[in-house]
Amino acid sequence: MKITFDEPALQKIQSHLNDKKKLLLTFEDGVGPYSQHAMIHMQVQFTLNIVDAAETAADYDTAVPSNLGDIWIKGYSSVDLDPNMTIRYQTNRGMFTLSGDGGMIDDNLGFIDFTGN
Repeated sequence: MKITFDEPALQKIQSHLNDKKKLLLTFEDGVGPYSQHAMIHMQVQFTLNIVDAAETAADYDTAVPSNLGDIWIKGYSSVDLDPNMTIRYQTNRGMFTLSGDGGMIDDNLGFIDFTGN
């Protein structure tokens, strides 16, 4: 499994990253400190999170390589993901999308920087 960020997504996210932060791809099921409550969602939904690297993220037990470094996921969420995925930033709409070999996974991928940047 791997994730590739397109150039606009790289530009948008890189300004939030440094060696003291890590990326999470959060399956929005209400599990863990970075997940929104699952009851508000009627579909598969993910959020890209930036967190302090020192923060405990025990639920995020699987690393997925990307062109921005490893992205951590909850291992069980891999059933909703594809082997080859792309995160795109649509500059005209100001939003991210997550797609894979099978098509669109999340057409409005959330983005939250929990580090306050």
